[in-house]
Amino acid sequence: MSKQQEERDLQKFLQDVDEVTNLIQGLNSTDPSVQEKAITDTEKRIKSTQIKDEKKKPQVDRTVISAPTPDFPNHEESMDPDSFMAALEKDAEERARKRKENEALANALKVKGNDAFSKGDYEVAIERYTEGLKMQKDMSMLYTNRAQAYIKLQKYDKAISDCDWALRCDEKCIKALFHMGKAYLAQKQYSKSRECYLKILEIDPQKEKLCKGCMNEIDLEEKRQHEEQRAKEEFESGKSMAVSVSQLLEKLSMPDKDALYYAGGIRLLTKAMQDCTEQTLFRMNNGFSIINDNEVIRRVFHAKNKSPADVELSLSILLLWQAVCKGNEENQRFLLTHPDVNLQLPTLLLSEVPEIQEQCLALLSLYAETENGRSLLVRHLDTTKWLQLFMSFIKVSDSRARYAMNLLTTLIVEEKFKMQCRIKLSTEALPLFTQLLSSVKKVNELALAQCIAVMGDLCSDVVIQLQMAESYECWQACVNFVDECWVESKGTRYPESLYAVLGLMMNLSVQHSLAIQELAEEITRICMSLHNSKDERIVTRAVGLLSHIVPASRLALEEAMKQDVVKKMIRLLKAGGETISGYALKTLAACVRSSRQAQEQVVKLDKKCTTLLKLLRSQNEVVAGNAAFCLGKCLEVPGTATNMLDTNVVKILLKVTGGDAQKTSVQENAAIALGKLCTADARHTSRLRELNGMAILNTAMKYVQQ
Repeated sequence: MSKQQEERDLQKFLQDVDEVTNLIQGLNSTDPSVQEKAITDTEKRIKSTQIKDEKKKPQVDRTVISAPTPDFPNHEESMDPDSFMAALEKDAEERARKRKENEALANALKVKGNDAFSKGDYEVAIERYTEGLKMQKDMSMLYTNRAQAYIKLQKYDKAISDCDWALRCDEKCIKALFHMGKAYLAQKQYSKSRECYLKILEIDPQKEKLCKGCMNEIDLEEKRQHEEQRAKEEFESGKSMAVSVSQLLEKLSMPDKDALYYAGGIRLLTKAMQDCTEQTLFRMNNGFSIINDNEVIRRVFHAKNKSPADVELSLSILLLWQAVCKGNEENQRFLLTHPDVNLQLPTLLLSEVPEIQEQCLALLSLYAETENGRSLLVRHLDTTKWLQLFMSFIKVSDSRARYAMNLLTTLIVEEKFKMQCRIKLSTEALPLFTQLLSSVKKVNELALAQCIAVMGDLCSDVVIQLQMAESYECWQACVNFVDECWVESKGTRYPESLYAVLGLMMNLSVQHSLAIQELAEEITRICMSLHNSKDERIVTRAVGLLSHIVPASRLALEEAMKQDVVKKMIRLLKAGGETISGYALKTLAACVRSSRQAQEQVVKLDKKCTTLLKLLRSQNEVVAGNAAFCLGKCLEVPGTATNMLDTNVVKILLKVTGGDAQKTSVQENAAIALGKLCTADARHTSRLRELNGMAILNTAMKYVQQ
């Protein structure tokens, strides 16, 4: 053997020794992540060694390896690399077996810990999680679960430490970052808390809603701390209004006074709520409890039959709550989480005293002004009956109807509120709604219009939409209502309500139901009649509703044809207007799809189909696709293709056919129309060849064949 080969073999051997030494150090590391990496690298090395050919064994074997490890002899022992690797392989297999056993034990302990946690026994939960970590040191879930238990016990430093270990095991552990953010928030380390949620967003942008809620909580807590510090400083400086809050609360805490005494004191306290400082001092001086826990106030406030003095006291409390909660989100949370208030507010809404109802609605409306306030309402109050309760206020003529409808309008943006509306919709809300529609002359008309709009917006919830669409009574009430609002000889009455109910019917007609089939003719008749309205908004929605009904019912199509629908739709298409043109074209497409008479009428009214050619140029894919479909159907009428010889129809259709519309139906409809055009009159084929369009047409045929 040459000296160069010996040198290479020696260097290779020494390199192997270094690698094995590093592996041994890694296996003995106390850091779970380092140990785990060493195990993985060892297994890779063993596998690599096994597949080596015996002839490629190192020729130089002159090194003594000494490595004290738990699984190898502690004394120095001469061992050649092959023997060592065999022992290492055996040790790796043993480690893998033990790891599997330990993993099973750790999971069992995790389950026991979770059970203790769910029972509120956080100390026991921590013990089980700790035992589990002795079995499996790199199990991130045990660290995060133990951190959650530490947070419950307000041991925030330990929670943060556990989250840090979990992140060492898995740097993308969202649960660890979440609990770490909570622990930092509890320690008032707002910046560090925010960083945790920003990291979650980097890892998983889908967690935006979760992180937004958490960061909103941080903002509120930081704001609360700042407000309390400022209020404390102003109180200590002797600011008169700040001091008066404390003095008035002290007087109100005196027991056994009459209702008017407390009412007067509360009115003065309400006037003292001039800004955030006084609102904060009210909370810091235990104002909510002093008022709610006063026996006289409590008895009067809860009484069903109230004397004039009782009414005065109840109103003064509601006005005070409005004053202390306006713009103060911490006070809003404090009030709603008070168990007595939580139970009493629904009762106040049902009070027989209109003034109490009004001020209660005003208080709730104050919450509904902000996203956080709305969230507090649906989280802490039972809102399952609010839809029908607030609708009942439409029957009154004062501000209660306005407050109630504004509340509904703002609350329906909350998904949880819409879900709660489902519960009583069929049994209570819909029957009341149909009654209101039949009583338009007896109710607050503007509030009714708002109520109908709310019901239309609620249809964004598919469950609610289905329930309403399948209700024959609801559909019949809507049809009757339109008849009540629109008398062709006299014009539109209650225009806002009519506009709203047409929008509701459009939303409901998205769902096919037996109710729609039964009332299709009548709905079509109404829609066609409404074309004569002078209110463009109403005409637009009438055409929109028609565009949903005609494709869904043969009877609706026949009724529309009787009412000269083709002529009216062509007129609307010529007049323009993007929204109404879209509806009119969809209606026309439904007519020409199933009616030869409709096809012939389109051609008769516009021999060269110039209106459709104009719409084919639209940037709106739906409009262009429907125009191509209508044109294709009209080309089935003899002579239409010939009538269009002196137009640029081939060029227009070719451009749409070869376009890059996302909806393949656009190219498909244009290709079909182009094919019918060339088949009907060969001169169009010549023009197609002149434009080198045959290849484009052939390519587009793949859409037709799909």
